[in-house]
Amino acid sequence: MKNKMIKINGTMRVISMLIAVVFLSLFAVTSCAGDQEEGPNVLSASATSRSDVNLKGTIEIDGSSTVYPISEAVAEDFNKLYPNVRVNVGVSGTGGGFKRFTNGETDITDASRPIKNPKETSKAEKNGIKYVELRLGTDGLSVMVSPSNDFIDCLTTAELRQIWEPGSTINNWNQVRAEFPDQQIRLYGPDTDSGTFDYFTEEIMGEAQLSRPDYTASADDNVLVQGISGDKGSLGYFGYAYYQENEDKLKLVAVDSGSGCVKPSPETIPSGAYSPLSRPLFLYVNTESYKRPEVKELVDFYMEYGPKLTNEVGYISSDTAIYQENRNKLR
Repeated sequence: MKNKMIKINGTMRVISMLIAVVFLSLFAVTSCAGDQEEGPNVLSASATSRSDVNLKGTIEIDGSSTVYPISEAVAEDFNKLYPNVRVNVGVSGTGGGFKRFTNGETDITDASRPIKNPKETSKAEKNGIKYVELRLGTDGLSVMVSPSNDFIDCLTTAELRQIWEPGSTINNWNQVRAEFPDQQIRLYGPDTDSGTFDYFTEEIMGEAQLSRPDYTASADDNVLVQGISGDKGSLGYFGYAYYQENEDKLKLVAVDSGSGCVKPSPETIPSGAYSPLSRPLFLYVNTESYKRPEVKELVDFYMEYGPKLTNEVGYISSDTAIYQENRNKLR
């Protein structure tokens, strides 16, 4: 009988231990699931509370590769609140974006220059496209070489013009300065539909679209990053956010416009010290599209969280007065 009781007690202890193990395992799984759950990047508690799974629709955004990281970040956080709204963010360049926008193909377009081309404005008018221009922030168009380049720290705007101007015969670094080595120059930059291309050529050459054609052109800044980083003789340019994202692969070159060598930075870009390559960034909204609830909600969300996301991706946000002006325009 005694042996029988010992067996029963032993069995009960085993069962009790198994129950404890199962309980602890379930607790651990629940805790890990809670730890792994990621919250929105910038969303406040009030924003999360307005989440609406019933809001539906598709929003088309296209345009500048420079502004793209901001719109992509906004769309990503917006979808955490409105999972049934599809936000398509394309990258066809500022010019390509304006072509689609003025045709009525997109609801919003990203731009790294104003819509000032007469072909663009007249096309919008002809197609009955009315829009609102919203200022997002400021970019410092950045000049870069390969990290393996150990002889360039600064170039003057005159030297940049000599290298990039139409008909330029400069194909070797020792043609730029005698002390530079005998090494071939290979150029990388945005394509001709890009607002970055327009801004660089206007500021450096004095007229938009003036540039030598014999360079590696791409609408995708990530392609330019790869080209510049892997080529010892490279020279290229694009937006500051893409440099920040890839600063381990690129070497930033200071620019001297007559007041000394200055590199783009969160301090020199908004102050105007980085001249003449600091430039504004824009969002254009089709006013007819804005009447749709999903578009209105996205644009209003953009105006609320855009400033923080603009800074997060590597640009410098416009101040609160500019964003208030944006909201007034939308009203």
